[in-house]
Amino acid sequence: MRTAALGPAQRAEALAGMAEHELDVLVVGGGVVGAGTALDAATRGLATGLVEARDWASGTSSRSSKLIHGGLRYLEMLDFALVREALKERGLLLERLAPHLVKPVPFLYPLRHKGWERFYAGSGVALYDAMSMARGHGRGLPAHRHLTRRHALRAAPCLKKDALVGALQYYDAQMDDARFVTTLVRTAAAYGAKAANRARVTGFLREGERVVGARVQDVEAGGEYEIRAKQVVNATGVWTDDTQAMVGERGQFHVRASKGIHLVVPKDRIHSATGLILRTEKSVLFVIPWGRHWIVGTTDTGWNLDKAHPAASSADIDYLLEHVNSVLAVPLTRDDVEGVYAGLRPLLAGESDATSKLSREHVVAHAVPGLVVVAGGKYTTYRVMAKDAVDEAVHGLDLRVAESVTEEVPLLGAEGYRALWNARARTAARTGLHVVRVEHLLNRYGSATEEVLALIAADPSLGEPLHAADDYLRAEIVYAASHEGARHLDDVLTRRTRISIETFDRGTRSAREAAELVAPVLGWEQDRIEREVQHYEKRVEAERESQRQPDDLTADAARLGAPDVVPR
Repeated sequence: MRTAALGPAQRAEALAGMAEHELDVLVVGGGVVGAGTALDAATRGLATGLVEARDWASGTSSRSSKLIHGGLRYLEMLDFALVREALKERGLLLERLAPHLVKPVPFLYPLRHKGWERFYAGSGVALYDAMSMARGHGRGLPAHRHLTRRHALRAAPCLKKDALVGALQYYDAQMDDARFVTTLVRTAAAYGAKAANRARVTGFLREGERVVGARVQDVEAGGEYEIRAKQVVNATGVWTDDTQAMVGERGQFHVRASKGIHLVVPKDRIHSATGLILRTEKSVLFVIPWGRHWIVGTTDTGWNLDKAHPAASSADIDYLLEHVNSVLAVPLTRDDVEGVYAGLRPLLAGESDATSKLSREHVVAHAVPGLVVVAGGKYTTYRVMAKDAVDEAVHGLDLRVAESVTEEVPLLGAEGYRALWNARARTAARTGLHVVRVEHLLNRYGSATEEVLALIAADPSLGEPLHAADDYLRAEIVYAASHEGARHLDDVLTRRTRISIETFDRGTRSAREAAELVAPVLGWEQDRIEREVQHYEKRVEAERESQRQPDDLTADAARLGAPDVVPR
């Protein structure tokens, strides 16, 4: 398929184009649901716009557990419909839509009790596999296995011998959530959607009761645009209620934020060939393979403080360390933690005060004429949420509109990926890169890897790794700004790459090199490079300080000590 760049010129053209002609659908919110909605609308032939106040996936959609899963624990809640739906989506992503981005991952579930627990948990996992196969999209993953304690300890020597009597092993899938969203946006743009990040909705345009568009501020250049649209879709996640308040109407439902934090530790700190899933008194705890690292998470606590920068407190970190150490033969310490990140789940508010009991299902409604709201849901089912949102918007269009086709539309980089993977040794020989580097690129960009390799061909120095983060090539930093919409250093180090959580220095040693690489693309002079580096360093220090605080209130205050990045 034709690719689409999200560079500075394309962003400016998109904003001007949205303001020039009335759109069929304007989507507000550049997380996974908003990006998916833009793709669904564009592939139905609708004139589509997408705006995001900050960066693509800068909220919830870059701070998840990075799993594409059916939700095994929802079986225990007897929520079969949600699990069935999610398993279908997992299969589509693995096999058809994004095989370059979504990969199988094994998990070991330690059993603590003989007899009944193996039967109980084993029945659940067997049903999970059976539901996946029944949808016709489960053949890409191995079936679950029952393991004795000896075999479980062979797969996961990190576990204490007295922490289990046996185990179950099953498979789910994982992805880089921020990269996935950027790819969704680029795919939507390739099908004609106009997309602009750092474009904040400041209010809605009204004609009587009807919403007919939005006022959008260009946060980068400072201008304001009136973008008219026949239907507007509010896909702003935990900001749903705030966005809804702009129309002066009480929403039909409310969204509450639940904070989940994750720790990133080096691969050698946990000796295991498989991920782990552990039951806690409140929820479940995952230990997830992540390249040369592990992700340990998550928590599930209410949050009503700053939504843009949720903070992880010292108590949050201690909670995760305490629970994971209860089963590890060699416990983790604070010194083992490379990175920490906190995200907010958008949960539909219900009768329960406990966020872990609020609904993970989604709701779509026409809040007022011309304005559709989509909220709740799970990352895995983003495509279904997007389809439902566009279906609702179509009711307000005086057009004959095709049904959703996103079940059949591979994301950018998917077409040809498997063929390029098979030829990776030849690509390595042709480019002079090590085959491991080529594999890394293919699993991040798929067939769009050729665009990254073209940058290296034009400037061989870009084929070198970053000095302080050698998992990434210098070309990837340039590509983040030229093709993937990165506008600031924070976008590059936090979302286009994961340097901010994958290095003990949290990316500060890479900041200047990265800023100098993107400067020619983004038109930065030396003083702008200095401001971007200083801002990033202040952000990292504010996050470190917040993680030393005892509770949410003090952590939030410390995190807000670093101001938001501004271009001027």
